[in-house]
Amino acid sequence: MSVAGPEAEARQRRWLTLPAVAVITLFGVLPLVIVVVYSLLRSAPYGGVEWTFSTDAYVSFLYQKDIFDDTLQFHADYLLIYGRSLAFSVVTTFVCLILGFPTAYFIATRPVATRQIWLLLVTIPFWSNLLIRTLAIMLLIRDDGLVNNGLMWLGVIDTPFVMIFTDFAIVLGLFYSFLPFMVLPLFSSLEKLDFRLVEAGFDLYANRFQVLTRIILPIARPGIVAGCLLVFIPCIGAYVTPLILGGGKHLMIGSLIAEQFGSARNWPMGAAQALILMAGVLVALWFYGRNARRGVAHAR
Repeated sequence: MSVAGPEAEARQRRWLTLPAVAVITLFGVLPLVIVVVYSLLRSAPYGGVEWTFSTDAYVSFLYQKDIFDDTLQFHADYLLIYGRSLAFSVVTTFVCLILGFPTAYFIATRPVATRQIWLLLVTIPFWSNLLIRTLAIMLLIRDDGLVNNGLMWLGVIDTPFVMIFTDFAIVLGLFYSFLPFMVLPLFSSLEKLDFRLVEAGFDLYANRFQVLTRIILPIARPGIVAGCLLVFIPCIGAYVTPLILGGGKHLMIGSLIAEQFGSARNWPMGAAQALILMAGVLVALWFYGRNARRGVAHAR
């Protein structure tokens, strides 16, 4: 019985996890396999694919064939788009962190009875569709929008500021869309902060900066990491916000991939670009995880 008992329990656990494994396989692994397969096929002349193995989609990411002699020439067009998306994502993540941290700290230091109200206010944007929120930002910052009309009414400016269809508009839209993803993990970490440690730091003649960097930030580090990941990863593949607020003038990765599957009808290229993006994110996460483990090991 001592041997059969653990075996039966292990078998039961496997059966209980079977539905979750089936869902992950059906909706996660299988679509990814399809994308990988399509990226290794040849694009058909009028859309779709030809079931012939080809790495042209990956080669075309960095090289372009000459129309006369089929020689490969390096081109950095896609790299520039990926670099632009990376820059927008980094800036948006940084702005969300700078403004989200004091917001989360403020909520965490409120009385327990009022914290839920502040959290409700933070999550209210999620009650509406992303497209509606993006259009609302567009109505605010356009040339005859609320911001410009208000500044001209106050006499601050004589002519409207051009904000729409600029880099500023894209970052503003991404910041507005993903700020709650930064605030909520930070609040979860700061809520666990024992403020007696802060008082002890001041009692030991530490200034505000030292208390922040040596007490508060180390405790809030898990929330900072989680918030940065939750903002950066969806931001780098954003589609709706750059398309509407950028006016199609500032192509980003999401728009590029959608264009390959849409107007260009180059499915292998779109699949390859999506996999290259995913591979880049996974490599970055792997490097971060390795450095984080080293930091924990050194701390011990």
